[in-house]
Amino acid sequence: MKKIIFNRSKVLTISSAHFLHDVYSSFLAPLLPLLLKKYGIDLSVASWLSLIQRIPSLFSIVLGTFAHKIPWRPIIILAPVVTAISGSLLGAAPSILLLGILLFTIGMSSAVFHVPAPVMIKIFSGNRAGKGMSFYMLGGESARMLGPLLIVSAVSWWGLEGTWRLAVPAIVAAVILSLTMEKIPYETIDTEGKGKLKWKNTLQEYSGFFVALTIYMLFRSVMRGALATFLPTYMVGLKGNSLLFGAFSLSVLQATAVVGTFVAGSISDKIGRFNTLLILAIVSPFLMFLFVWSGPALQLISLLFLGFVLAASTPVLLALVQEQGSNQPALMNGGFATINFITETLSVLAAGYIGDTIGLAKTFQISGYLAFIAIPAVFLLKKKSRIQNQNL
Repeated sequence: MKKIIFNRSKVLTISSAHFLHDVYSSFLAPLLPLLLKKYGIDLSVASWLSLIQRIPSLFSIVLGTFAHKIPWRPIIILAPVVTAISGSLLGAAPSILLLGILLFTIGMSSAVFHVPAPVMIKIFSGNRAGKGMSFYMLGGESARMLGPLLIVSAVSWWGLEGTWRLAVPAIVAAVILSLTMEKIPYETIDTEGKGKLKWKNTLQEYSGFFVALTIYMLFRSVMRGALATFLPTYMVGLKGNSLLFGAFSLSVLQATAVVGTFVAGSISDKIGRFNTLLILAIVSPFLMFLFVWSGPALQLISLLFLGFVLAASTPVLLALVQEQGSNQPALMNGGFATINFITETLSVLAAGYIGDTIGLAKTFQISGYLAFIAIPAVFLLKKKSRIQNQNL
């Protein structure tokens, strides 16, 4: 079998598309304090807005069964444009119904984009899948770091109704991307299946792995989902800070998430996937407790470390999923995306309802205690994995 080397230029091209897409899909959380006032809604309703944006990801596994039958290049180019236009119009939505439609559209384009993109990264990474996924997630986490600052700055410049202007640079960037991105031979990836969709066999074969993956991701997402959605609201509403400071806090969290996603994949190539996941599962809850129980200065410091450890598991998990040996890699990634939707949605909804009842501070604290369950989940995940070398 011919060894495929790490193709940096192709990996960076797809990672750039990931960055472009996720900048605009990150606008909801920093806008929530303003949207709560505009529509007169509470945290539980706000959590449903986040759910609407995530709902299409539930069908990622379905998209994965057909992903090898559609051209990937147009998806990678056009999905960021659809997300950019919809995200830029969130502030101008005249009703909560139209806001929901825009969020659902963002979710649809996001689901379509995120199913084939990691598979392409794996193909172009050769035997350095962890490194490739780190580059890929670097694009996404950088976007979620800069996105809140971008949308809040746009509100300060043009007002909530004028943020539609942000769609223009995204369209220009997509045109540039279309000129630099070559065609991807997607139809050659699943030659063994000869075009037949064997999704039932694949799901049955890897059911134990997906169950273990769900447990690990669920009890990690209770922290990240709550922080990513409600951190600006917590800092603004409960701490009396400005909207800009709320967005800045979220960007602090995402800043080190960028570092975490970029470093973790390469680290897991060296010390092993499961060793990396175990270390992250142990450290994360203690950092959440530090955030909840400390003053403003220490809170910002703890957010730096939280961003790193909460985001670092994603490239490792993406690499792990793609290394299971399935001849339906897009389906495997679709399964991962669906699990990610379910776990994050449950976490955000729970955080919204519990936050209304006992407050966001106690909600964050509870999420830290629940995160300890991810530790035994690592050992279950290792047991159910199909990787030949379990030291990976």
